[in-house]
Amino acid sequence: MAHPDDPEVAALREAVAALPGNLPLRRQLCAALERAGAIEEALATAQAAPVQDGALLLLSARCLYELGRYAEALQSYDRAVALDVSLADAALRERIASTQANPRARLRLVADPQARAASEPPEAESPRLTLADVGGLEDIKEKIRLRVIHPLRRPDLYRAYGKKIGGGLLLYGPPGCGKTFLARATAGEAGIRFFSVGIEEVLDMWIGQSEKRLHAHFQAARQQAPAILFFDEVDALGGRRSAIRHESYRMLVAQFLADLDGIGAGGRGQDEGVLVMGATNAPWDVDPAFRRPGRFSDVLFVPPPDLRGRVEILKLKLRGRPAEGVDVAEVARATELYSGADLEHVVESAAEAALEQSLRTGQVQPLRTADLLAAVRRVRPSTLEWFASARSFATYANEGGQYNDVLDYMRRHRLG
Repeated sequence: MAHPDDPEVAALREAVAALPGNLPLRRQLCAALERAGAIEEALATAQAAPVQDGALLLLSARCLYELGRYAEALQSYDRAVALDVSLADAALRERIASTQANPRARLRLVADPQARAASEPPEAESPRLTLADVGGLEDIKEKIRLRVIHPLRRPDLYRAYGKKIGGGLLLYGPPGCGKTFLARATAGEAGIRFFSVGIEEVLDMWIGQSEKRLHAHFQAARQQAPAILFFDEVDALGGRRSAIRHESYRMLVAQFLADLDGIGAGGRGQDEGVLVMGATNAPWDVDPAFRRPGRFSDVLFVPPPDLRGRVEILKLKLRGRPAEGVDVAEVARATELYSGADLEHVVESAAEAALEQSLRTGQVQPLRTADLLAAVRRVRPSTLEWFASARSFATYANEGGQYNDVLDYMRRHRLG
C-alpha cells in the first residue's frame, strides 16, 4: 500500500490547498488518500469541500463505511444520489445497509478477498434511459443521433460513405447540466453497454498501474462492443502535459492518447463499435492533443437547460411531493440559466420551507407557485460562475473557433 506522504499525494495536497474550489483535484486527492489507507484524512478532505458534490459525498460514504460509521455512511450515500442519480450504486448501498444491520458482514469482506471482489458492482451497465428522458437540448440530441445512433442502426449507409462505427465525443459545459445523464441516455437509446470510468477507478499510487488500469477499461469496452466508454471529468485524466510536474501523470496522459488512437479514428478491427465519450467542465484544461482528428473529433457544448427542458426537470423534481396549482411554466421562465442541479435545489428549498410550515401547523402544506418563486430568489444559478470563467478562454484562447458555441450562447443571453 502506498504511503499518504508519497510525493504524488503531497503534490495533490499542495494543489488542493492552492485551489480549494477545484473539485476534480479534491476528488483526486481524496481517492489517493483512500487508496493509501489514510481514510480519516480522505474523509476530512471530502467534507471540507466548499460546495456539496455528489462524487465527494459518495467517497465520504465509503470512508465512513470503512470507519464503521454505518448510519452516517448511508446518509452520505443518499445525499450523493439525491444530487446526482447517475452515482447510484445499489451494491454499495446494500453493502453499507447490510453491514449496519450485521457488523460481522464487514469482517467477512475484509478477511476474504474473493467475497470482497464478489461484492463489487459489474463494470458494464445497460441503461434504460433514452434521449426522450433528456429535457430539451434538441440540437445536442440530434447531433448525437447522427454521430452515434444512426451509425449503429444503419452501418451499411455509413460504410458506403467511408464512415465507421465508433470514435470519440467530448461534452463540455457548466456543471450540473446533465452531461453524464446525456451520455448514459445515449447508451440506452442505442441499446448498447455503458462503461462509466471515474478518476478513482484509474489512478493508482504504484508506478505504471494507472496506465494498466486505464488500458483495462478500453479492453473491456472492446470485448463487449458495441459499447460506450464514458470518462467523467476527463480533464483530471487528460490534463495539459505542460502543466504536469510528475512524469507518472504524463505517462498516464500518453497512455490515454494511445488508447484513443484507432477508436477515435472511427474504429479498426476490435476497436470498431467502441465510442469514447468524455465530459468536462473545463475543456481548456484538457491537453490539446485530445482534440486532434482521430481522438475526440467531435466537441459539443452542453448549455443549461432551455425553457422546455426546465419545465420537464421541474415536473420531474416535483413528482411525488404535495403540490397544488403550481404553474411550472412560470417558475421555468424565472429560472433562465439555472442548471438541472440548481432546479433541484430550488425544489428542495421550497419543500424545506413548506415542511417547516407543516411542522408548525401540524398539517401538510402543499407547494404552490409562490413557494417555488420564493425559492428561486434564494437560489442563485451556479452556471454564472462558470460563464465568468469561460468568457476569458472563449474570447482569448478560441483557436479554430472551438468555443464559438459558448460565445454565441453568451451573446444570446446577454452574458457580457
